[in-house]
Amino acid sequence: MKHRRLVLAAAAALVLAGCSAPGPGSSEKGLDDPAKKDIAMRLVSSAENSTLDWKGQYGYIEDIDDGRGYTAGIIGFCSGTGDMLKVVERYTAKRPGNALEPFLPALRAVRGSDSHDGLGDAYTAAWAKAAGDPLFRAAQDAERDHSYFGPAVERAEADGLSALGQFIYYDAYVMHGGADSAGTVGFRTIRARALAVRDTPAEGGDEEAYLNAFLDARVDAIRKEPSHSDTSRVETAQRVFVRQGKLQLETPLTWKVYGERFHIDGN
Repeated sequence: MKHRRLVLAAAAALVLAGCSAPGPGSSEKGLDDPAKKDIAMRLVSSAENSTLDWKGQYGYIEDIDDGRGYTAGIIGFCSGTGDMLKVVERYTAKRPGNALEPFLPALRAVRGSDSHDGLGDAYTAAWAKAAGDPLFRAAQDAERDHSYFGPAVERAEADGLSALGQFIYYDAYVMHGGADSAGTVGFRTIRARALAVRDTPAEGGDEEAYLNAFLDARVDAIRKEPSHSDTSRVETAQRVFVRQGKLQLETPLTWKVYGERFHIDGN
């Protein structure tokens, strides 16, 4: 019966859309559009680095006491989760003998912990200095796209989500990762909990209703993490955009994260 309802809903949508349905000449763009992707990166940077200047964050590195060791770079790669290791491995493949390469054994050893063993000030200084190398910046971009941006956008497109929905998935990937791990709830579990109460647009569901269900599940996940409790990344940012109906991430955008106000001007 559900399948029949979905077919009927899809047919009705086509009839109502008529000649105005999005097509090759539509102004609607996904998050992989360069301008939309830049907006997404600025939104993430407001939460990860308290700035919209995401391109200035390649050299950022510190331990923020969240149990994941060092947090660094444009989306907060962590020594404890292993994605920082992947960045350095990518960089070393393109720039053998770089100043971060000697730390690879230590990065492998601390994966899964908050330890700084074998890293310390020498490592953080080398990371910050490497940010001046275009190949190091490219390594961060590549790891972001491979492990976070690409999978999030692909899943969101399959679910029939707009640019806003694609961003909401991407930000969840950045903060929670794809799968559950010790003390955290991953993207796949968050999505499954949303699907339990709402259909995706691809299933004939209302996008705003589905996105609110996803954000509800994400807020619950954040509150259960020992290292996170503040939900403003959702409630005073992404939820605001859903309420405003900015499904294409239309600018201007105004939001707050951790009490700080941010704004992106309109075109």
